[in-house]
Amino acid sequence: MTRAEHMEWCKQRALAYVDHGDLTNAYASMTSDLSKHPETQDHAAIPLGMQLMMMGELGTPEKMRKFIEGFG
Repeated sequence: MTRAEHMEWCKQRALAYVDHGDLTNAYASMTSDLSKHPETQDHAAIPLGMQLMMMGELGTPEKMRKFIEGFG
């Protein structure tokens, strides 16, 4: 699987959690899945997302969706 294909797979799985209102598992899914590909396992947005989660900045489905969709 290419990096782009893997990234799209990660996003779709995480967004399914967002669609169900489960923001914690949306973030957890995204970060867990990113770790499964050598080209995404150290993505800079993983620690950034944790900081944003701790600050409450990803506390709405809209904010979490925007964060996940912004992964590149």
